Amino acid sequence: MKVLITGISGALAREVTRRVVERGHEVVGIDVRPWYHPPEGVRVIQTDIRKRPAEEVFRSFRPDALVHMATVTHLTHRSRDRYRINLGGTQAVFEHCAHYGVKQALFVGRHTYYGAGPDSPLYHTESEPPMAVHTFAELSDLVAADLYAGSALWRYPRIDTAVLRLCYTLGPFRQGTLAAFLKGPRVPTVLGFDPLFHFIHELDAAAAIVLSLEARLRGVFNVSGPPPVPLSVIIRETGRSPVPLPEALIRPLLGRFGLPRLPPGALEHVKYPVVIDSSAFRKATGFAPQFDEDATMAAFREAG
Repeated sequence: MKVLITGISGALAREVTRRVVERGHEVVGIDVRPWYHPPEGVRVIQTDIRKRPAEEVFRSFRPDALVHMATVTHLTHRSRDRYRINLGGTQAVFEHCAHYGVKQALFVGRHTYYGAGPDSPLYHTESEPPMAVHTFAELSDLVAADLYAGSALWRYPRIDTAVLRLCYTLGPFRQGTLAAFLKGPRVPTVLGFDPLFHFIHELDAAAAIVLSLEARLRGVFNVSGPPPVPLSVIIRETGRSPVPLPEALIRPLLGRFGLPRLPPGALEHVKYPVVIDSSAFRKATGFAPQFDEDATMAAFREAG
């Protein structure tokens, strides 16, 4: 099978690439970032997925499957161009899939699609709309990209489209939203709140993506690892120190004194849980995580 991976230079995408190549598939990647030493046989085209050279990759390579991982978050990309990258890039690659006969498309999204709020259900299922996103404007671009990818199920019925809403990743790569939040020695928490955080080991996340590709999934699926863990436990087990602060005080201190820089809306995700029900994904694929919560937190801690 010929597989095109967008955002291939990211840490998780590199692990996905390695696993896809090991299974005997041919891989070409697109990313604005370089990957100087990819696995043998893997070609990386350094370009923007919204530009004409990216379409030329679709035209010349004629992939059987697309794995779209070229989206960015507010913690890793603070440019105003983020909305065009996430939504515009997703629109472009799905249009290319339809035009050049791609048979399967995986959109790797995020479980923060559901938003966090005091009245949200503890476990979110795939049928729920994105609630509380109005309190976190920086999520709107990722939500829009997720909804557009989901619309491909009826917009492009000949493409087997799967939207994977992946929970936070954690592990030795030390990449992603949760890893960025835990980057410093001191982690802020909102006084009086200790929400559950759902995460998955980075290697399990890569395995789930590859399994979705081989199972030729169609539909929207939540993907999670071990049971959720309170934020206070994650901070302690990853070797950090919690800094509990009143909500009125935490906002002006973000980005100062060693605390992570967060947009105001992100505080809702430090107060309330975003926990997902991934039973549909496990039933469809037989997926079972290989790393429990202790091993996952230890992998992140030891990598530092």
